[in-house]
Amino acid sequence: MTEAAMIELENVTYCWPEGRTVFENLSLSIRSGEKVVLLGANGCGKSTLLKLLNGLMFPDLGRYRYRGEEVSRERVRQRDFARKFRRECVLLFQHPEAMLFNPTVRDEIAYGPRQLGLSDVEARVARWAQALRLESLLEQPPYALSGGEKQKVALACVLALDPHLLLLDEPAASLDPRTTGWLVDMLADSQSTVIVSTHNLSMAAELGTRCLVLAEDGKVMFDGGVQAALSNLDLLEAANLAHRHRHHHDSVEHTHVHMHDWEATD
Repeated sequence: MTEAAMIELENVTYCWPEGRTVFENLSLSIRSGEKVVLLGANGCGKSTLLKLLNGLMFPDLGRYRYRGEEVSRERVRQRDFARKFRRECVLLFQHPEAMLFNPTVRDEIAYGPRQLGLSDVEARVARWAQALRLESLLEQPPYALSGGEKQKVALACVLALDPHLLLLDEPAASLDPRTTGWLVDMLADSQSTVIVSTHNLSMAAELGTRCLVLAEDGKVMFDGGVQAALSNLDLLEAANLAHRHRHHHDSVEHTHVHMHDWEATD
């Protein structure tokens, strides 16, 4: 593992309580400032990996280090470490409803900064409400919003902390084209380390430069440039991100490979 890494996973194994192994001996290193796209078929463990990196789940075996400090169940119970880690490392859940529980949109965006005792809460709310065009919705209850509006509120909630590590699980799934374009530009300009999972292969190259492709058994099949991954149809087919089927032109039969480009749950 490189000494300059922000994230280090060393021989991590994680199993669901019923015994199914999600990851086995997974080792991974990500440097500060990298923009990483996480690809893989439904059920391969993308969401689980992001939750591990956010300290919501913990390895059964192996170690996870963030900026050289081990992230463990015991460590995140320590107040000083937990406050620092929760401010620096944030996770946008795949389903925004899992993140929204306050009475108004204003309260949602303000919740994280208030919990961490930040002094400029209202300024942070105003900044991200304006950026995501939520100003007219600030007094609305989140449950009354559309799916796309909820996604924008959830984004504002995590961005309001100005995190160092931004973990995004299918962030563009419900966004309108304008907000999707804004998100792509914002991530490109951001100084944060970004790890974003997506099933949308047509967007993958816009979301990062490094690509990790997970096999259906959770192993890393590919670690390299996004464009190299997207141009490797054999890799995408092996990862169940592309399929091959027969197609007829008059009396001639051809075999075509098609990339999957859909959103689904992990």
